[in-house]
Amino acid sequence: MIKLNHLLAATDLSAPSRHAIDRGFRIAATTGASYSVMHAMELDAIDALREWLGDRLPEVKRQLEMQARESIAHLLADPARNQGVRANVAIVAGSPLSAITATAEELNTDMLILGMRGEDYLRHMLLGSTASRLLSKTSRQSILVVKQPPYAAYRRLLIPVDFSPVSVRSIRLARLLAPDADIVLLHAFEVPFEGKLSFAGVDDEVIGRYRVAARNEGMDHVRHLADTAGLEVGGYTPIVVRGDASLQAIIQEQELDCDLIVMGKHGKNATEELLIGSVTKHVLAESQCDVLIVLDK
Repeated sequence: MIKLNHLLAATDLSAPSRHAIDRGFRIAATTGASYSVMHAMELDAIDALREWLGDRLPEVKRQLEMQARESIAHLLADPARNQGVRANVAIVAGSPLSAITATAEELNTDMLILGMRGEDYLRHMLLGSTASRLLSKTSRQSILVVKQPPYAAYRRLLIPVDFSPVSVRSIRLARLLAPDADIVLLHAFEVPFEGKLSFAGVDDEVIGRYRVAARNEGMDHVRHLADTAGLEVGGYTPIVVRGDASLQAIIQEQELDCDLIVMGKHGKNATEELLIGSVTKHVLAESQCDVLIVLDK
């Protein structure tokens, strides 16, 4: 059974990263999970100013930490955003990447919630190679990347599936986060040897039947997957299309006006590194809506 016990949102205190805090409140209110908000401070970097600050250096560090704690406490106390949920505050010293992963492990966090367009470290963390580093370092937590202001609960979820166990988990976790949302299950397929068959002179009609058979097989797998995940017939929309998985995810997100994409993260191996470097990274960079990366436990 899928259950969220603890959520952790990381903020750099920028306006865009507050979207992550607000979405965390909505999810905590929906699921009943406990909720913490953290801010990582690289206070050691201020040591470079020792020549100018002198004996004031420890006091400056203390003031910076106090300001950060007060800023977060003010956000969390706002009834217009906290959905009646009480959140804990964690101010952690250290580099953001290490601090976030260590804090998540310490708090036994089920899901990390991050803003995509923060002014400082989160922006760099989720773009380029650091995104792969964060996903690779995460051994326990699913990751929700928040791109849009959470004015309401999620309305339509796009779940790309490949029929692995993480696809079932993705569907169940998506339903837990947004029990009233429309669900779209997307499977993108490539026809094996299609190009070689055409090059070998196989008739286009034969290749066409081959494509239809592959699509029908994919549709059967999608329906079986939905049944395994507990979705009722008519409770979701199945889409099976030929083409690249990441490209089709972006196309369907835009055409269907989805506000959350839910993707599975596979186990730690060479295949995972390839996935993180291509499909997941492409969707993170190109999608307009929020993206949830689900851990394959």
